[in-house]
Amino acid sequence: MIIAAGLILLALFGAPLFTIVGASALWGFHRSDIDLSVVVIEFFRLAKMPVLLAIPLFTFAGYLLSESGAPHRLVRLTQALLGWVPGGMAFVALVACALFTAFTGASGVTIVALGALLYPALREAGYRQDFSLGLVTTSGSLGLLFAPALPLILYAVVAQQLGIGGSITVDEMFLAGLLPGLLMLLILLAWGLWSGRDLPLNEFTLTEARAATREAVWEIPLPIIILGGIYSGYFALSEAAAVTAVYVLVVEVFIHREIPLKQLPKVMREAMLLVGGILVILGMSMASTNYLIDADVPNQFFEWLNERVKDPLTFLILLNLFLLVLGTLLDIFSALVLMVPLILPVAIEYGIDPVHLGIIFLANMQIGYFTPPVGMNLFIASYRFDKPIAEIYRATLPWFALLFGAVLIITYWPTLSLALLNRN
Repeated sequence: MIIAAGLILLALFGAPLFTIVGASALWGFHRSDIDLSVVVIEFFRLAKMPVLLAIPLFTFAGYLLSESGAPHRLVRLTQALLGWVPGGMAFVALVACALFTAFTGASGVTIVALGALLYPALREAGYRQDFSLGLVTTSGSLGLLFAPALPLILYAVVAQQLGIGGSITVDEMFLAGLLPGLLMLLILLAWGLWSGRDLPLNEFTLTEARAATREAVWEIPLPIIILGGIYSGYFALSEAAAVTAVYVLVVEVFIHREIPLKQLPKVMREAMLLVGGILVILGMSMASTNYLIDADVPNQFFEWLNERVKDPLTFLILLNLFLLVLGTLLDIFSALVLMVPLILPVAIEYGIDPVHLGIIFLANMQIGYFTPPVGMNLFIASYRFDKPIAEIYRATLPWFALLFGAVLIITYWPTLSLALLNRN
């Protein structure tokens, strides 16, 4: 108990998460008289996983896109093609944020990169300030269920290491996230359409559409390269990540020339800092997971929970509430590697499909980013737009309600996540 209390205090005082996880694993193995070299073995096993190659490559591509003029070209293209429909600017902002977050895998990056473009554009189009703030703040995490978002890959990696519930592949997670992600996007699009029903429309012009398409001609093929290559069987996931990274590097550095060669090491460093943090936490958490399994902690937790919660529906209600709170306290990568090993075995005992659980987990974490009072995106938006945090809270409440409704649909209608996988 003293050791556990000490680790909790260290975490509260800001100690790096991987040190807390690693220390708990080392202490657990020491108490069980297991050689501590098992932690190093877990890191070695992590390095041998081919799927992990995709994480640094996709991250590098996402950082290159965020540092280039791609966000501006993406917004211009969607505005030229969709700006003429009622609520068109909201349509543009939502689609642009979803696509950008899917590629960068980090919602805060989307707010910083696209906020300066989208917030003034929404205000100029006639949207209220609270609507505009709420849209940009909440849409920053909207694309986390769309491929090739890193959380989908990371969930599959963590679930594979547990070795329960059957094979869970990255391809399955990509497919499973598609319909739930579209549901969330369509609900917000409908809200944007209703809110902008009385605003003047932008006139569609073939000249602007052609110009915007021509300007973004090199970015348009990206989703086709990634998704088409993976699902046609032409690329493995790691190969698709490599092709994406090389393609984005050539386009942004050598064709558009928006990222000077001298700036490339800085972009690489920032991208790999994120990747390094993910991999260190993942390696330590795999060691911790092995200890939890050896100590039979998931089964003990299930037995304790089963005495109090008898049916899967009640379990899912409690899980949603827990994950919402978790999403306000931890970033999505830390939450995945820390909590999935504990939650997944219990969910399987309740008969919940592990792929469906992954989508529930990510959907909740997605809205946890802007759940008051401490959701990370709330503070990023407050800083980015120089607005009081209380104003950001008020602006996001309608969006939170809509997306929480979507999460409930995703949770209690598993077919939405599993339909494309032929799983039921």
